[in-house]
Amino acid sequence: MTASRQLTWTGDETKESAAIDQEATAVSGAAPDGRERRAGRRKRADGTAAPAELRADCIADSAGGLTFDLTAPQDAAPSWSAALVLRRRGGDGADDEVRLPLGPNGAGRLRAVLPSTVALAEGRWNAYADLGDGGAPRRLQPGVNDLRSLVDRRPLAGIGRLGVRIPYATKLGNLALRSWLRGPHAEAGDILVTPDGMTVSGRLYGAAPAAGALAEARARRAAGSPETAPAPVTVPLTVNGAEFCFTLPYEELATRWAHGTEPWDLWLRPAEGARPVRIARLLDDVADKKQVFSYPALPVASAAAQLRIGPYYTLDNDLAVRVAGPDAD
Repeated sequence: MTASRQLTWTGDETKESAAIDQEATAVSGAAPDGRERRAGRRKRADGTAAPAELRADCIADSAGGLTFDLTAPQDAAPSWSAALVLRRRGGDGADDEVRLPLGPNGAGRLRAVLPSTVALAEGRWNAYADLGDGGAPRRLQPGVNDLRSLVDRRPLAGIGRLGVRIPYATKLGNLALRSWLRGPHAEAGDILVTPDGMTVSGRLYGAAPAAGALAEARARRAAGSPETAPAPVTVPLTVNGAEFCFTLPYEELATRWAHGTEPWDLWLRPAEGARPVRIARLLDDVADKKQVFSYPALPVASAAAQLRIGPYYTLDNDLAVRVAGPDAD
């Protein structure tokens, strides 16, 4: 069975907090009550016109760079200090703000470029325009995105660190970027789901599979209670160059189930003793896989109860498996 375009999972996995799309409501793109503002000018309390919303069109290139094109406000004078500002949500360090020069690009247009060589830490980055007029940076609204070059992207085989940036619209209708920075990286491809288990194929970047390479499923509760955590489930890899494939039997997960709903995270170990690499799906134009790709949860019998087991993508686009008991939501 292949992925469908409907959301299957609800409940426990919505509590994952690493990349929850939260932002303050007191931003330029939202009304004080949290409702999205309509396009165009609004009136301030003193009756004067509020600044018009600024929209940015985004173009992605195959190397991972992004170009931002804005329509300059009619009353804005060009400034050498104008910049497109990216701020990492929840960060307050020096590396959590990136300023990109914002210069003229034809009549009434401004352009900023985020090269693939500029590293953005993993996370969600809010986008602003600082027009150099002495005012506070203004939140950008999403325009037209051309992300065709990201579809089925194939980075260079020898790349040591992989950078991925995907623009998207937040829940409040503002422009933001989802960024990943990984090396090595195990890119998940096709996933075949059967009653006995799941088969995952993919490609490894930044490392070469060697003797002892395997896939590993780790219970997420191991992070909080390692002393009571079940042993990881490991399965060998079938390797063809940088391509890999493995089958994870559901029976192994069922025997380790304790209660409720238990997520298991999937990792790839390129060689015996090597540092494990998180398996994820990053190389396309979908910022949030969890809302787009879903897979069936199939019944699996265990000595303790009748379970339902199936794969899903987390809020970070990492691949995981959910084992749910009979009383799970």
